[in-house]
Amino acid sequence: MDFCQSFLDETRQILKKIDCKNLEKLVEKLFFIKKNQGRLFILGLGGSAANASHAVNDFRKITGIESYAPTDNISELTARTNDEGFETIFEAYLKTSHLNHQDGLLIFSVGGGNKEKKISSNLILALNYAKTIGAKTFGIVGRDGGYTAKVADIAILIPVINEMHITPQTEAFQSVIWHLIISHPKLKQYQTKWESTDEKISCCLS
Repeated sequence: MDFCQSFLDETRQILKKIDCKNLEKLVEKLFFIKKNQGRLFILGLGGSAANASHAVNDFRKITGIESYAPTDNISELTARTNDEGFETIFEAYLKTSHLNHQDGLLIFSVGGGNKEKKISSNLILALNYAKTIGAKTFGIVGRDGGYTAKVADIAILIPVINEMHITPQTEAFQSVIWHLIISHPKLKQYQTKWESTDEKISCCLS
């Protein structure tokens, strides 16, 4: 019981510290991408890769933004890892996809990458490539945000309340934040299933 209460208390504290002004700026940038028919590429590793896959579904289905997660294509991912190395998997994917200045790159990461320690180098190379192309770059990251927070146009930082729970809280809040974004009136284009079903039930009952 003590652990449950403590973890949820940490979660509440994180919620209070999220920078809403920065989130609104991110929504504006994504609206610009949508308006100009740009694409959104979402990158993540580990649990963040699973989040990227889910987020791509939501951005495509709910906001109408053409979105992709390279990690959804396991055949290409493993072929590139085997033939060319793990560091260049995302950069190569973006090049083949003809990333351009109308597109956006969204990074989901706990640490955000560290150039000196060679951590998440594939995210770093992808960010660098996107910057050279002129694509918009974003991140939802934990800890100090690492390389992503340093170079991205907008980085949403998940505050650290407990050093022992940086990873679970960051990956959990990636989900909270992208769901906030796709629900934002400026981006939401299509109704979600259960909400639309409830509306139909309400109409029938009234």
